[in-house]
Amino acid sequence: MFQLGISVNCAVYAYDGESHKVLLIRRKRAPFENAWALPGKLIAPNDDLDATVARIIKASTGIKDEDIFYSRQIRAFVDTDRHPFGRVVSIAYICLVRYTEFEPQDSDLFSMPKWFAEDKIPKLVFDHDDIIVSSKRRLVDSLRTKPIVFQLLNKEFSLPELQSVYESILDTELDKRNFRRKLRDMPFIEDTGFLQKVHQYRPARLYKYNHETFRAMKAKGYVFSL
Repeated sequence: MFQLGISVNCAVYAYDGESHKVLLIRRKRAPFENAWALPGKLIAPNDDLDATVARIIKASTGIKDEDIFYSRQIRAFVDTDRHPFGRVVSIAYICLVRYTEFEPQDSDLFSMPKWFAEDKIPKLVFDHDDIIVSSKRRLVDSLRTKPIVFQLLNKEFSLPELQSVYESILDTELDKRNFRRKLRDMPFIEDTGFLQKVHQYRPARLYKYNHETFRAMKAKGYVFSL
């Protein structure tokens, strides 16, 4: 039994082509064995927080390449009664991954991870429901002011896919003409010259995000807004 501990918990999001999803795991250990929770773990005093997050992502998603997932710290959850074994402070992170890179696997701490739609999330242990609320708020705010949406899409994507991600997370329908007018002012979204082969629909142009172009624009004072 511990009296004081620090944990890291990750609200991991992905886009499956239709809507955004949140990754949950079933715990294998007490307390709350077999209950749904966010991926996470207790950390040792000398553990680096960002490195711990990377290990959690790799363990729960199978994604090994740290360049293709995004993670940012949200805040600390510090209620004295949030853990039945003692005082545990949780440092919460929001993480974005590509659904197509996901290769779920069991671990010694949890059983097979599973994606849940936002309106289908079951009751979670500890205060993980509160972490979900905070992470979604951060995701919405960041989506409007930072080009993080591209962490949820494949390297090549269509404009309808890009708009669909925004509509799913913002929970609103965007005007197609206005949305694409804004995109025309973003030279870091580049036409690949290729078409997406989609059955039953007219082929859509494929685009890619150029981070170097964005960084150069940002250095000159460009402010991302959508």
